[in-house]
Amino acid sequence: MARKKTKNAAEAPGFDTGSPVEPSAHWSALREGDRVSVRLAPGFETGGRVSAVTPDRTVVWVDLDGGRGRTLLHCSDGVEILPA
Repeated sequence: MARKKTKNAAEAPGFDTGSPVEPSAHWSALREGDRVSVRLAPGFETGGRVSAVTPDRTVVWVDLDGGRGRTLLHCSDGVEILPA
């Protein structure tokens, strides 16, 4: 029986290790507890509250309104997080 070879993340297609990621300028102002509007895709926007931010501001956790849970957003995800 053949075994499936698993590639590590650096070998996976589409994974770019050569360029550092930078958050949008307004991500640097986000603080825990801030009310925000999250634009996940054109025409899809939801509100929430920032529950955590990494020190480098590249990752933000948001508790979404309406009991929709907590979501992790990375600056390279293509989402917008704006003050509400």
